[in-house]
Amino acid sequence: MIIDPDTLDPKSAYKLLIGAVVPRPIAWTSTMSTEGIPNLAPFSFFTVASRNPPTLCISVGPRTDNEPGSKDTLANIEATGEFVINIVSVPLSNAMHESSGSHPPEADEFEKAGLTPAPCEVVGAPRVGEAGVSMECVLDRVLELGSDHLVLGRMVRFHVRDELYTESGRIDVAKLQPLGRLAGNYTKIETIFALPTEDL
Repeated sequence: MIIDPDTLDPKSAYKLLIGAVVPRPIAWTSTMSTEGIPNLAPFSFFTVASRNPPTLCISVGPRTDNEPGSKDTLANIEATGEFVINIVSVPLSNAMHESSGSHPPEADEFEKAGLTPAPCEVVGAPRVGEAGVSMECVLDRVLELGSDHLVLGRMVRFHVRDELYTESGRIDVAKLQPLGRLAGNYTKIETIFALPTEDL
């Protein structure tokens, strides 16, 4: 089967995208409004954009509640020039799901999800205290791409739990238990192997 995305409506093309590009890591993104209200929301259109300088990117789609304006995350990033990406571990899955709801701008998603806002070293936005890995970012640029906005942030601080940091300078992924996003569901890493292998 060959499908031309130009022949599809946006929802149908989106369904194919999120079913084909899997598993996706989740950028649990914390920001702070100019009024000092913390915000927390997950984005699965997320990856490393550059290794030097270390730069992360998230794609923020349009609001789904038919309200005018940008999502709170994008509005806060554009207003303050900073954000934090927290990695979602499996034990934090339900809290992440709670933070994905459509909450009013004045709502504190940390409080609603039962999470601890922990201070950062460089940026004013809080990180998720319960997260095994958090990365402070300062805004590099926002690119408007069709209906979405690609946010590029230079990573200026790592926060890594001691038990996750190995002697080789890597993250112990098995202990981190990162949550992955599939089409409409989620996945956890249960098998880790090196290549080449004859066990597949």
